Amino acid sequence: MKILVVNCGSSSLKYQLINMEDESVLAKGNFERIGEQEAFLTHKVNGEKYVINAPVMNHEEALKIILEQLQHKDYKVIDSLDDIDAVGHRIVHGGELFDKSVLVDEEVIRKIDECAVLAPLHNPAAILGIRACQKAMPGKPMVTTFDTAFHQTMPPENYIYPIPYKYYTEHKIRKYGAHGTSHQFVDKIAREKLGNKPDLKVVTCHLGQGASISAIKGGKCVDTSMGLSPLGGIAMVTRSGDLDPSVVTAIMEKDNLSPKETTALLNKQSGLFGICGLVPDFREIEKASFDDDKPKAKIAIEVFVQTIAQFIAKYAVQLRGLDAIVFTGGIGENQYGIRARICECLEWMGVKIDREANSVRGEEVTISTSESKVAVYVIPTNEELVIARDTKALVENK
Repeated sequence: MKILVVNCGSSSLKYQLINMEDESVLAKGNFERIGEQEAFLTHKVNGEKYVINAPVMNHEEALKIILEQLQHKDYKVIDSLDDIDAVGHRIVHGGELFDKSVLVDEEVIRKIDECAVLAPLHNPAAILGIRACQKAMPGKPMVTTFDTAFHQTMPPENYIYPIPYKYYTEHKIRKYGAHGTSHQFVDKIAREKLGNKPDLKVVTCHLGQGASISAIKGGKCVDTSMGLSPLGGIAMVTRSGDLDPSVVTAIMEKDNLSPKETTALLNKQSGLFGICGLVPDFREIEKASFDDDKPKAKIAIEVFVQTIAQFIAKYAVQLRGLDAIVFTGGIGENQYGIRARICECLEWMGVKIDREANSVRGEEVTISTSESKVAVYVIPTNEELVIARDTKALVENK
């Protein structure tokens, strides 16, 4: 079975074609700047990269070119669209309506649209992607996988905000979390490493441009750091993370900002970048933090490390213990210095890491020592594979 995994952003379309016989990636790529004259596709096959400049105006046009690339005479991976057995779609927000992946029908699309108020940039784009696939491949079975679904096992006391309860009942304002597909994937591998004993207590750290931490017991999410939106939780590269609410109202009053302008400031101009004022690139900020002439970069990195360590400790309390910590995501998988600093903050909990084992990038590895009271793993995430596996299972059992 060959499954096309589609991940639509407001102006992008990422994809992977996966052969489920051995779970190998046949081709993958990203169509960027959709809707602009400068739109372009980066298509990768067998280690080769092909860049196609094409001024597409919508996701339907972008998908048409992607499907053509999959059948390109010089580097094709399929002979025709009949070779694609199903399509899996990543959906950012399923609200309280979805706690697992589902087959696509009109009612599912309607509910995804209903949740668009919670993810106004992402859910409408996902629907465009579904519609484009339906038009290009009519009758092809499709599945939606939701970033928020894994977090639906949180108990009410961990997702209800301490504000008037009517905002939850009338407007569904609550904690939803994000990166659920990633947290689910790496937690499963961590539990396998620990022998799949019941009720294993794992904290997973998805650290990238966006970053979140989850507390997981026996494979079920108990709590997670991101909230109503992907803005909450730890300080990120350009996102503020958790703040005293008065900070937000003070900023709005002092600079006379609208809610929309304030949201943009907190999402795109805050976090580590907001503190140091350098560039919105974690690698550059971390590099600058070693320069005595850039004290604000030092502060930014320390804020990042401290807030992550604090969330891990907090979740150890919630879980009443801790069996494993997992690092994943672009920063978690590659920035070994950051992993070391976070673990140093947790030495009082009995966390001990092997410096040599930790000096790897992008590899699955155990970095804790045999004396460590908590296992510490680096596990590269693979959200596309989770989507493909869910798609395969649902299509085969429909």
